[in-house]
Amino acid sequence: MPKTRTELWLVRHGQTDWNVEGRYQGQADMPLNEIGVKQARDLAERLRDVNFAAIFSSDLQRASSTARILAGDKEVKIDPRLREIHQGEWEGQLFSVIRQRYADYFTQRKENPLQSRPPGGESLQEVAERVKECVDEIVHQFAGERVLIVSHGLAIATVLAAVKGYPLEKAFELIPDNADPQIIFWPPDLNGREQR
Repeated sequence: MPKTRTELWLVRHGQTDWNVEGRYQGQADMPLNEIGVKQARDLAERLRDVNFAAIFSSDLQRASSTARILAGDKEVKIDPRLREIHQGEWEGQLFSVIRQRYADYFTQRKENPLQSRPPGGESLQEVAERVKECVDEIVHQFAGERVLIVSHGLAIATVLAAVKGYPLEKAFELIPDNADPQIIFWPPDLNGREQR
């Protein structure tokens, strides 16, 4: 691995009740549920012998709680740019209800996936830009080292799309499971495929 590349371990927060209920969370500040805490503790045990130069997290408690469990006695650096997409009026609503009520939106999203946004929310393009800005700064500060980032499903998926060389709209298909580390190198190689 060239010295200028940084190894990033991207971890989606542990489970919340809204994950189980099928509700849009977005930037609503939901805590981990019991399973989510266990997922974080289990992952902390798996990562016990992995050394990170730094640990970063979204400021939302489901991510920051996961990060603090993973960090043990190490510092967790908080950055709100690592937040999930803002779902606006949809936050707290059931997926099934929103898909019926806003069927036109989902048709529009197929036609314009980067700029479509829920009412009062954020577009995929906006999420990707702020997350990339944050990741670029982290990599600049910790070039050639290993860094743990705890964030959210779609936020992480935008980074995975970039690394895999996929169009950004594929991010919706790349959302990782809760507490399942995705190990990448950043910046991506010239071919855009650096996932291992």
